[in-house]
Amino acid sequence: MAELPVAAMIRIAKKSGAERVGRDAAVALVGKAEDYIACLVKEANKLAIHAGRKTIKEEDVELAIKSL
Repeated sequence: MAELPVAAMIRIAKKSGAERVGRDAAVALVGKAEDYIACLVKEANKLAIHAGRKTIKEEDVELAIKSL
């Protein structure tokens, strides 16, 4: 089950220029966004551990974004 709300994804899509967004498309976007976030967190966590920390910091996220 998705953690991100579909309605929020529809709002994001509309703010990004989409005139209309079908519910099926919004559900697909939610799934892909959650997959991307999970990959991003895994990479950021690796960087935090490498730095000797248990806490993910903004710098870990920024580096993870560049590596993905």
